[in-house]
Amino acid sequence: MIIASDTPTAHDWTTLAALIKQWGRELGFQQVGITDIELGEHKTHLQNWLAKGYQGEMQWMEQHQSLRNNPAQLVPDALRVISARMDYLPENTQQIKRLKQSDKAYISRYALGRDYHKLIRKRLATLAKNIEQHLVEHGIPRPISQRPFVDSAPILEKAFAEKAGLGWIGKHTVLLNPQAGSWFFLGELLTNLPLPTDETVINNQCGSCDACLKVCPTDAFVAPYQLDAKRCISYLTIELKGSIPVEFREPIGNRVFGCDDCQLICPWNKFAKPTEEKDFSPRHQLDDQELIPLFLWSEEEYLKFTEGSAMRRLGYERWLRNLAIGLGNAAPSPAVITALEQRQDFPSALVQEHIQWALQQQQNPKRRKRKIKRQQSSA
Repeated sequence: MIIASDTPTAHDWTTLAALIKQWGRELGFQQVGITDIELGEHKTHLQNWLAKGYQGEMQWMEQHQSLRNNPAQLVPDALRVISARMDYLPENTQQIKRLKQSDKAYISRYALGRDYHKLIRKRLATLAKNIEQHLVEHGIPRPISQRPFVDSAPILEKAFAEKAGLGWIGKHTVLLNPQAGSWFFLGELLTNLPLPTDETVINNQCGSCDACLKVCPTDAFVAPYQLDAKRCISYLTIELKGSIPVEFREPIGNRVFGCDDCQLICPWNKFAKPTEEKDFSPRHQLDDQELIPLFLWSEEEYLKFTEGSAMRRLGYERWLRNLAIGLGNAAPSPAVITALEQRQDFPSALVQEHIQWALQQQQNPKRRKRKIKRQQSSA
């Protein structure tokens, strides 16, 4: 806690707000905005979403509602949210092409590089230190209460980012920016400083476009701006702990960690720029890996190649579960069947169940003909 001695003027806070945005750019953020802590209609939207049970097993979405609705309980006397975004789009990725290659593994773009949580939280912590040092140097008498967050607390980050002028929440429930699309991470710094807020809010520009709603392989969007997470491939492959419902297994295709379809088709992403952050570049060529070698990784190899990655949280068992589905959806081949049979005795009922499903898919004559016909038509 820092306490100084003189009374600050309005000019001090305006100057500091401008410096915060400058420091943010220097720390690698593409944009920084400042807003108050009032959630307004976003609070009601969340309550309605939870009431419909769209959160599935994500119990953390239901818990700590008082904290989620009142950020001042997370940071004492919080007045402002400093919201920042950082681009993560890797350069020269062929992700759309990967979705059409059934022998390849599709991994969501955000997970191809280093885990963003620690990187962004560290940058926000540095931003907080810059703020504190500025106040000390200028003798501003303010007990400082600040804390950075990156998916680490019950905060409606997209709601605050929208209020701070970083974009608008699209029909696919992802934040969109007219100059940057949606390929970026968000982070927040809560503070008790009475900084001036950004009044320029970007209006919703989705218009009549509903491409994101139509492209979803599992029809997870029950309406514009409403996602039933229980049907979402990102939820199914990452958040769901148990068995993936059979009805979703074929639509999952070769997506073994997350899904980007609604972003890949979004017209606003034509404005997205490749990230300048080297840590977000694909590691271990995970943007171009075949399913079979990944499925045959030992647990030690899985831990080695996912170290420092967002994929680590999945765990080896669910990693194999997801890959088994990918292999079941791959073009029928003896190599795929052999790989699946090698894992039949894996000591997990969850993995064994999905392997058996995959083998049935591979050995289904009708499905084999359907796959061959599909490949010929796309050739």
